[in-house]
Amino acid sequence: MNIDRIQYDKMGELLYRYEHSSGLKAFVIPRKGYSKKYATFATHYGSIDNRFVIPGEDAPTDVPDGIAHFLEHKLFEQKDGSVMDKFASLGSNPNAYTSFNQTVYLFSCTDRFDENFELLLNYVQNPYITEESVDKEKGIIGQEIMMYQDNPGWRVFFNLLGAYYSRFPVRIDIAGTLESIARIDSATLMKCYNTFYHPSNMIVLVVGDVDPNSVFGMVESLIEKNEPRSAIKRIYPDEPDRISKSYVEQSLAVSSPIFQMGYRDNEVDSDGIERLMHEVAVKVLLEMLAGKSSPFYEQLYSEGLLNPSFGTDFSIETNYAFSALGGESKDPERVMDKFCQMVDNERKHGLDREAYERLIRSMLGKYMRKFNSVESISHSFISVYFKEANMFDYLKVYDKISFEYIKEIFDKHFRRDNLAMSIIKPI
Repeated sequence: MNIDRIQYDKMGELLYRYEHSSGLKAFVIPRKGYSKKYATFATHYGSIDNRFVIPGEDAPTDVPDGIAHFLEHKLFEQKDGSVMDKFASLGSNPNAYTSFNQTVYLFSCTDRFDENFELLLNYVQNPYITEESVDKEKGIIGQEIMMYQDNPGWRVFFNLLGAYYSRFPVRIDIAGTLESIARIDSATLMKCYNTFYHPSNMIVLVVGDVDPNSVFGMVESLIEKNEPRSAIKRIYPDEPDRISKSYVEQSLAVSSPIFQMGYRDNEVDSDGIERLMHEVAVKVLLEMLAGKSSPFYEQLYSEGLLNPSFGTDFSIETNYAFSALGGESKDPERVMDKFCQMVDNERKHGLDREAYERLIRSMLGKYMRKFNSVESISHSFISVYFKEANMFDYLKVYDKISFEYIKEIFDKHFRRDNLAMSIIKPI
């Protein structure tokens, strides 16, 4: 086996990399002396991938919303019983999740790693899907969809995405809708599985005190498909440059209003380190402008307009990007007015360089602390990998980023015509 050993001297980190003949990439990040081992098997397939061209075909394939999440559910059911029960008998903690861009299967354990790892690789490669089990699963996922329809935090977020985008599928609930899952059948599930679960579209990552040669040896022997395949062509709808709407309101059973506001970001042409630069820049700006140590937050907290539930975030992927700021407030519209006034004032008088330098050091420290947790390492590595980057590249970002770049991103991101607000008000 040809194993790459990559040393990151500034961080004292090692990354082992191996590529299977099928095109699957496998990685080990060693954690000597750690008792917990964390393994993931992930596919670059998420809820937004509902129109695509299957390798070897010419015509596009369209599938119902929610099918990636549906597949995640189905893979835990095997012909000889529940995968969860098998992991439990091995003393490990399994889980899985589907996001907009990826589906991830994982487990953590302290011993019997090889048995758990073999189980992970085997069950993800061997779906057992019957029409009867699909019909049964529709009821379970339907209940999940209804539960999230009544979840204020979930609804305020997806309502904001619906304000940002009129066509792009990120605005649609990851689980789909009751109508869309009703159209799912076993044949469609297997078509999506065979398209997106080919090893060339997947990665394996193990973090912990393990032997890389042993891990890669198991990958070599247990990955069943050995032939590489051409890339999947993903098709997304054309989206107008402007936001769909600037305001969305819904009433649910909440004691006080909750809100999410932010900006749709159209600067999504970058890739690799440039995309990570953009991400870090907007996150620094959000902390500078509205973080818990900012004058804006302190003033609105003292006025009773914000409380500790308030937070900020930014997401950027290949085809979409947006910021989100929100929490509870007795008067969300007033919060947005004051935020816009503050942004206009910063634009007029200039950003605070000292605040930037303080916050960039703080964010670098948070980044370095991620390497103390096998879970944080794994989650960060996979999410960044599918952005065509490497989580270790963040160190290059912090070396390269500048106050001048921050000012440039500020002017591009915080534009009033891309600002939207979503509010959940009490019934």
